[in-house]
Amino acid sequence: MLPHSRAVRPNSNLSRQAMKERPLSLPNAVSTELYKLGSRKLWGRGEEGLYFLKTEKNFSGINYSWRLGCGISSTAGGGRAAPRPNCRAQPAPLPAVTSSPRAGSGRGAAVGRGRGPAAAMAECSGLQFVSPYAFEAMQKVDVVRLAALSDPELRLLLPCLVRMALCAPADQSQSWAQDKKLILRLLSGVEAVNSIVALLSVDFHALEQDASKEQQLRHKLGGGSGESILVSQLQHGLTLEFEHSDSPRRLRLVLSELLAIMNKVSESNGEFFLKSSELFESPVYLEEAADVLCILQAELPSLLPIVDVAEALLHVKNGAWFLCLLVANVPDSFNEVCRGLIKNGERQDEESVGGRRRTEALRHLCKMNPSQALRVRGMVVEECHLPGLGVALTLDHTKNESSDDGVSDLVCFVSGLLLGTNAKVRTWFGTFIRNGQQRKRDNISSVLWQMRRQLLLELMGILPTVRSTHIVEEADVDTEPNVSVYSGLKEEHVVKASALLRLYCALMGIAGLKPTDEEAEQLLQLMTSRPPATPAGVRFVSLSFCMLLAFSTLVSTPEQEQLMVMWLSWMIKEEAYFESISGVSASFGEMLLLVAMYFHSNQLSAIIDLVCSTLGMKIVIKPSSLSRMKTIFTQEIFTEQVVTAHAVRVPVTGSLSANITGFLPIHCIYQLLRSRSFTKHKVSIKDWIYRQLCETTTPLHPQLLPLIDVYINSILTPASKSNPEATNQPVTEQEILNVFQGLTGGENARPAQRYSITTQLLVLYYVLSYEEALLANTKILAAMQRKPKSYSSALMDQIPIKYLIRQAQGLQQELGGLHSALLRLLATNYPHLCIVEDWICEEQITGTDALLRRMLLTTIAKNHSPKQLQEAFSMLPGNHTQLMQILEHLTLLSAGELIPYAEVLTSNMNCLLNAGVPRRILQTVNKLWMVLNTVMPRRLWVMTVNALQPSVKIVRQQKYTQNDLMIDPLIVLRCDQRVHRSPPLMDITLHMLNGYLLASKAYLNAHLKETAEQDIRPSQNNAMGPETPEVTREELKNALLAAQDSAAVQILLEICLPTEEEKTQSSSTYSLLKSVQSTTGPKSSDLEEEEDSLLCNLREVQCLICCLLHQMYIADPNIVKLVHFQGYPCELLALTVAGIPSMHICLDFIPELIAQPELEKQIFAIQLLSFLCIQYALPKSLSVARLAINVMGTLLTVLTQSKRYAFFMPTLPCLVSFCQAFPPLYEDIMSLLIQIGQVCASDVATQTRDFDPIITRLQQLKERPNEALGLCKDSPYKSCSRDITSVDPDVQLCQCVENTIIEIINMSVSGV
Repeated sequence: MLPHSRAVRPNSNLSRQAMKERPLSLPNAVSTELYKLGSRKLWGRGEEGLYFLKTEKNFSGINYSWRLGCGISSTAGGGRAAPRPNCRAQPAPLPAVTSSPRAGSGRGAAVGRGRGPAAAMAECSGLQFVSPYAFEAMQKVDVVRLAALSDPELRLLLPCLVRMALCAPADQSQSWAQDKKLILRLLSGVEAVNSIVALLSVDFHALEQDASKEQQLRHKLGGGSGESILVSQLQHGLTLEFEHSDSPRRLRLVLSELLAIMNKVSESNGEFFLKSSELFESPVYLEEAADVLCILQAELPSLLPIVDVAEALLHVKNGAWFLCLLVANVPDSFNEVCRGLIKNGERQDEESVGGRRRTEALRHLCKMNPSQALRVRGMVVEECHLPGLGVALTLDHTKNESSDDGVSDLVCFVSGLLLGTNAKVRTWFGTFIRNGQQRKRDNISSVLWQMRRQLLLELMGILPTVRSTHIVEEADVDTEPNVSVYSGLKEEHVVKASALLRLYCALMGIAGLKPTDEEAEQLLQLMTSRPPATPAGVRFVSLSFCMLLAFSTLVSTPEQEQLMVMWLSWMIKEEAYFESISGVSASFGEMLLLVAMYFHSNQLSAIIDLVCSTLGMKIVIKPSSLSRMKTIFTQEIFTEQVVTAHAVRVPVTGSLSANITGFLPIHCIYQLLRSRSFTKHKVSIKDWIYRQLCETTTPLHPQLLPLIDVYINSILTPASKSNPEATNQPVTEQEILNVFQGLTGGENARPAQRYSITTQLLVLYYVLSYEEALLANTKILAAMQRKPKSYSSALMDQIPIKYLIRQAQGLQQELGGLHSALLRLLATNYPHLCIVEDWICEEQITGTDALLRRMLLTTIAKNHSPKQLQEAFSMLPGNHTQLMQILEHLTLLSAGELIPYAEVLTSNMNCLLNAGVPRRILQTVNKLWMVLNTVMPRRLWVMTVNALQPSVKIVRQQKYTQNDLMIDPLIVLRCDQRVHRSPPLMDITLHMLNGYLLASKAYLNAHLKETAEQDIRPSQNNAMGPETPEVTREELKNALLAAQDSAAVQILLEICLPTEEEKTQSSSTYSLLKSVQSTTGPKSSDLEEEEDSLLCNLREVQCLICCLLHQMYIADPNIVKLVHFQGYPCELLALTVAGIPSMHICLDFIPELIAQPELEKQIFAIQLLSFLCIQYALPKSLSVARLAINVMGTLLTVLTQSKRYAFFMPTLPCLVSFCQAFPPLYEDIMSLLIQIGQVCASDVATQTRDFDPIITRLQQLKERPNEALGLCKDSPYKSCSRDITSVDPDVQLCQCVENTIIEIINMSVSGV
């Protein structure tokens, strides 16, 4: 199909060369006239002569002709048949949409009596417009259709047809040659063709130049009507001049008048005016003026753009008629003209005369080309101009539609404007509705009134009037017997009725439409009609009900109110039937209950939100307008007791999920629980909630969690203080256990589960939330002397909490906020199940590696039973291979599949403590234990603790329970001593210890809240106020937890010490700590042997313990302070400082520790500081070290001889570490050492004079440190030192000082 972008605008620049090359031979009179013109053989715009078709560069390679240029080819369009003889005698059938009857032709005679709108375009009422049939024929250049036109219709299209006949075709096909002969035959019998041919003989180039000069002159004169270059010295009026003038002067007259109007339009700044012009008003010369106008625009397109010409024609009488003729002769300009007129139009067209004229002109254009009417309407919406035109086009289109039962185009169009997402369009059209209502005059002729009338007719068309006798029987006795209602809405009309209701809601709620009495009456009849029991019927009833709530003013008379009450009663009665037949779970019965509950609790804003969400639009509803409906609901239809009793009988929603939308029974129960209606009227709701929880699936319905929360609140909190027993009953423990039955078997037991994972997670959420709420409200409940029952610890032990949380983690998208809510409850009440290490381990277990391992899973691995595992453990002393093989196969199983093996695995852990068990078995057992810990941690811990007890306790059958271990977590460390030297089992023990320490904190916090009534009872007679006992019990709890944590730390530190047996077995093992402690001394020759000793069980256990202590210190820094104020063996300082990264915290409290009165704590503080300075050489460490040196100098002056010896002997080696870490302290430390030596020498001065050489040497060492190395190597010195060794403490202290100074000097000189 060829494009038709240049349809019916034969530009003169395109016409000369081709026609000169191919002259025409026309028959009869037409050929004679054309020959006279063509014999001059002139061409070009500046000369007289015919205009020939000239090919342009952009047309190269494509054969265009006027047939193709005027639109879609007739062959392609399917409208052209083979030429027939005597085509005029056999006209094609004409469509029935022509605007006027056809009549004979006559010059200047206006044929036909078409009817235009009386208000805006009355001047066009006697004129004949181009019919859609004729316009389509011009678009497609369908010659057969053109031949079938009557003379009056053909007369309107002559300008284009004559120009078409004067153009040599580029299409050389035989079919077009036949078509052109038909066109020439059509023109040969029309007298007006000669005048049009004469118009085409004018020199348009000169005419265009004169028009340009006149425009310049008008511009200089400011638009005044002075001398005219185009038209000069008019002897008579325009009409007489036009009649007496030849063709060139006629062209100049029309062009001058048109340019004047166009100039005035451009200068009007958008203000509309109506220009009086004889040329465009005289009915005698309308056709000739139209011919001239079409020729001018076609030949001078740059001077007269068609959009500007169309804009100018709106300001003259008969402008719409001229515009239609102009566009009909240039069909391809239709969309361009329409878009230009719309773009320049008013935002509200019915507000002004200009807007109404523009609207009517565009309506005539669309009637001429109805196939483009909806596209023009789209332009209206796109530009947000001329809303009346959009409605008028829709009304025209609706009238031409075939009447069916579907939703009409008018309803769809207006609904789309008001309910669409474009706020600009919604505001624009709403303004049109509001302004249209304010105009009282010309109301009947307005587009808004026509739209409302059409909508009312459509509404009445779907309302069958039926005499409803059974309604009268259901009504009160006072009801009149002749009450007639609309009922029995047909099924095919339900969707259309729903669309009409939403449209009227939008018109009244968004656009502010005020319905007339007739509209209100018909709307009420539609709303109270009874649809069939289908999903669409349920939707219709819901919309009707919400519309009654939103626009209660529709019910104005007692009869209407009675009709509404009967309809509401019918809704209540038929709700169950509708739900069962239609298959829709969300029926209108739940909405009725919900609205009734909102009315009873005076939640009018909730009702407004409900109405808006159901209608699907945001409208303004005043709460005061609901007062009458509230009275009807609360007093006549739904009393609170009726609502409560009815709600319990409503069946639960099967397979409730988020996929089920609308208003469900759960919404009603939720509102009744919030208003405490069940407890107020003593109606049990526990069973209904339990059944609904059991009937849930994924994705989770968003109302379930709020329902559980408000249900728990109704259990714990009474409805009123006057009646503390008015509460709901909690779910029983047996019902909870039934939900989790068969779950403890792991993933293998899944097919046997009766309840879905959603139900189990919801019940778990209920139990955890209930316990948390019970603890939070204990004090309030104790004051009210109420103590609701708490769920037993035995129940909690049987719920696989961690397994369920793990399942929820994989369903986070489908569970909404349930997973995060469960994690919050878990972190608050079960912190030992939220250890970070467990989450990291779980990620490793469920990651890609686990998937690859499962791909290696063989049938043999699946066939291993717990009994086979037990048999392999029994063969352990002699055979390790079978056990190792089974354990390796078990590592390929998932966590859920390992659950059946847990008991056998833990009960045989004691056997792994025997000598000779391979390390690989221990590591594999540790790995399996960690996997099991992700799904059943609490039960696994209890079994493991009991299995690792010393053999004496196992014989006595002393079994610990979960409660015992939470009360005393240190039981975990009272295991077999061999565990302390088995790193894989020690790792398990430390993991359990950390978990039970956290569990103990949560247990004591819960216990404190559970016994809150003990605080209230004594406080009633306590003069100090009620706060004192609470603070005391809180402090006692904190003290107990601190003592518990510190005891665990001390036991773990003690485990790090080598036993006597280990000391005797290997001196290198024992020297491990010593080697780290004496880092300032020279490295021993046995260094390699000491490094080899690090690869031992003790060292690995020490690393595990240090990791746990680091976590405990970070979690609670107060533990660090408490443990170091208590103190521990100094042999462990090197280990703790190097192995626990968080030991730098000690720098904060060492000054306080040094200030303690106990000499042991001061010594421990200085020793600890010496290691910290080496590990953390920070400015803070320097200041604390300087403080320690000053304290040592102070204590030197106050301590007695015995205490001086006890203090300085262990602390003097620490000064070497200070100097090593901070060389600037060298002078202070040397001064302190000399001072210590002097004090000691003074004490022994009275006993012997032989001490002076030692003091002298100390002074020399201080003054000449470079001689220290030679002095240290001097053998007489060494022997002298040994000779003076004495049991005197002061002498020993002096020798220690001397050794310390030598070490410092050696360290500083050698750079060690």
